Amino acid sequence: MDKYADIRPYNDEEVASALGRLVADNSFIDVIVKYTLPEWLSKWSMLCRPFVRYKLRRKWGRFNSVKQVQDEVARYLDMLVKKTTSKVTYSGLETLDKESAYLFISNHRDIVLDPALMNWGLHSHNMNTVRIAIGDNLLQVPYITELMRLNKSFIVKRSAKAPKEMLRALTHLSSYIFDSLSSGQSIWIAQKEGRAKDGVDQTDPALLKMLQLYGRKQKLSFDEYVKQLKIVPVSISYQYEPCAVAKAKELVHKQLHGSYVKADGEDIKSILEGIRSDKGHVHISFGQPIQGECDSPEMLAETIDKQIIGQYYLHPSNYIAAGDKQQVSPKEQQDFMGRLESVPEELKQQVLAMYAEPLKRKAL
Repeated sequence: MDKYADIRPYNDEEVASALGRLVADNSFIDVIVKYTLPEWLSKWSMLCRPFVRYKLRRKWGRFNSVKQVQDEVARYLDMLVKKTTSKVTYSGLETLDKESAYLFISNHRDIVLDPALMNWGLHSHNMNTVRIAIGDNLLQVPYITELMRLNKSFIVKRSAKAPKEMLRALTHLSSYIFDSLSSGQSIWIAQKEGRAKDGVDQTDPALLKMLQLYGRKQKLSFDEYVKQLKIVPVSISYQYEPCAVAKAKELVHKQLHGSYVKADGEDIKSILEGIRSDKGHVHISFGQPIQGECDSPEMLAETIDKQIIGQYYLHPSNYIAAGDKQQVSPKEQQDFMGRLESVPEELKQQVLAMYAEPLKRKAL
């Protein structure tokens, strides 16, 4: 029996049929038309569908493995990096064992780019890519589900509400993560649910309690189980924060009205905006596997945060927002302030606070 069929990524034998469903999905084809064809042509999406389907079937018809899909994703990521970043750099990979499976826990700034760019770094350094944790709140659109599961994503069932149902789902997830690591498959998961819209990168102990559910079934102490997971903290920093204005808008709305309800399709819009926007220099820093004494989720969260904050790469945008202009050149200051001019006046302080937060946390 395939006990993880409801949450796991697709296997090789499922790739061809999943790609077939994608190509048959009009909503997916229309997105391809809108964002890849010239603007004058993309307005005629219904007329363009047969042409796009033909091209995709010719290209994807030979794919029958996850590796082929990932090689294609890597090709697109290479183009994305060249088009929307000044550079993407990595540190810490040289200290990791290429033959080991790790549980990478990172800060979270962008829905898709965080794990995608981390995967691109692993792929570029001849290391195995990770299985990616993604919340089921992002999988309301069928073609998004297909794309994510084709690209080694597994599902975190956040929609479970009843306590018993929630515990069952979390225990199932904890077991899947441990079994993946035991079979040599690395995992990526964000340090907390949702992106850090205020720039505060802080690990949620509830996530770590979830990870240990399977360890409790094995009657292992928290510390013993943590050492088996080989947790590696990862710090991702963007010179220009993806979706900064949208994040600030949500935070200001919450401050004024107490809550914020996302519009239909808002997550998809955020994904596309994050992919297409200019990100400047992106740096991803890999920490050291945690092997020290961590007797509780709170202690482990503190240990993870210490590495994520300590190895966070500070860009000129962080220094400028924090008022430390001695660390930047006049050109860098001019570039950032020019970008700030396009931010609505009522959101500027929130955007500046978002950029300043990593520097403030380093100083604590």
